[in-house]
Amino acid sequence: MREHFFGYGSLVNRATHGYGQAEPARLRGWRRVWVHTAVRPLAYLSVERDAGTVIDGLIAHVPGGDWAALDAREHGYSRHVAQATGVGGTRDIQVYAVPVGEGAVPVEAHPILLSYIDVVVQGFLREFGPAGAEGFFASTRGWDAPILDDRAKPQYPRAQVLTGAERRIVDAGLMGVGARVG
Repeated sequence: MREHFFGYGSLVNRATHGYGQAEPARLRGWRRVWVHTAVRPLAYLSVERDAGTVIDGLIAHVPGGDWAALDAREHGYSRHVAQATGVGGTRDIQVYAVPVGEGAVPVEAHPILLSYIDVVVQGFLREFGPAGAEGFFASTRGWDAPILDDRAKPQYPRAQVLTGAERRIVDAGLMGVGARVG
């Protein structure tokens, strides 16, 4: 079994996990998408196949091959075999995605948490700089979903504290994709 996975959302933020031996990487043929399913009451990030897209993220080793622990963190997703390219070259990896057909149209009952977006963008800023944050916004679809401003009282379980500069980058990115924050 492949011993590495590709993180493309909150897993890019190393403060949200303890997976060592992580390295910046690129995944070809997939793009990020906000999904809304019966599995969770809020929108969450997934990926879908898209031959023309390349996304940045992290390749990380699964300590002790304990896929069960990672699968529990990533409940609602299924694993898919793919290849990602990092500093160590191209590797066979697993990528988590919501099973095809289980996504739904954005609805008010399934908003995106701003604290979740904050965590993801903070990770991209730390790993890839401002260009990485811009790439995250540009390579993600589904920004027409409502965004719940929960910064004052974060609902996202792995919420992080952002600097003022990081918050301004998130806010500018959301404005750039026409997102509705309320």
